[in-house]
Amino acid sequence: MATTVTPLPGPLDDAAALRLGSGLLYLRRFARNRGALLGVALFALLVFFTVFGGLCTRFAYTDTDFTALTQPPSATHYFGTNQGGNDVYAEAVHGLRRSLAIAVSVSVLTIVLAAVIGAGAAYFGGRVEKLTLTVIHFLLVVPSFLILALVSHHLAGDWRVLILVLTVFGWMSTARVIWAVSTSLRERDYVLAAEFMGVRPWRIVLRHIIPNLGSLLIVNLTLGVVATVLSETALSFLGFGVQTPDVSLGTMLADGAGTITSAPWLFGYPAGLVVLLTVSMTLIGDGLRDALDPTSATGAPGGRR
Repeated sequence: MATTVTPLPGPLDDAAALRLGSGLLYLRRFARNRGALLGVALFALLVFFTVFGGLCTRFAYTDTDFTALTQPPSATHYFGTNQGGNDVYAEAVHGLRRSLAIAVSVSVLTIVLAAVIGAGAAYFGGRVEKLTLTVIHFLLVVPSFLILALVSHHLAGDWRVLILVLTVFGWMSTARVIWAVSTSLRERDYVLAAEFMGVRPWRIVLRHIIPNLGSLLIVNLTLGVVATVLSETALSFLGFGVQTPDVSLGTMLADGAGTITSAPWLFGYPAGLVVLLTVSMTLIGDGLRDALDPTSATGAPGGRR
């Protein structure tokens, strides 16, 4: 008598995942990338540190302990103190939170601005396209770092102004890439069908062109956080970014740069946080790029990394 063997349930393959939805397929591809998962874990730990790290100390970043000036790490001051008696651990919690707030805000605003301008220029074409590209190319050759430094310093290093200035001078390269990709999307059947149905031009841009740039926007959003962290850190390190009494990772690096040999903890802890943040976001960005690209190692069925 023949026996029917029922196969044991196993993990979904990419074809089955695709039938359930593209989101699940992308998630499975992302989960294959061990580096990307490491990046997610590192970033989650950093966010956890900014949210709950302040509960582990009785000091605020503005508090001063005049009995412990430039003291090494101890049971009282986990990361030691600086020349003014400020707790470096409390400053690291606040500084990472401030740098993350600036980086995420600038990255989101930059992507939104670049998507609207780049896709709009590609769709409308003609004089609008020529004028937009002229402005983009002009701004790309302007020494934006000097303007950023001057404007930020003139406005007393307000971190909200820094977000605005970094956004104004940070969207051009991404917008040009989006324009180049959108020039092919404007000829697609769904765009022509929307035009035939009388859909308004800007509605076509916002509802039909930009959503089809999702993978490009997501990857640039992630990698934009890295670029913004480095820009903010450089500006604050040079004294043109966040200003005291506020604290960011850049200001902490500037304070500790002159005492690397005598008080290495003042530079080492913020430098370590900057490295962890940039590495985590880079790994996440690479993982997203591979997951959204079907020709990559993790994008191919059964691919592993």
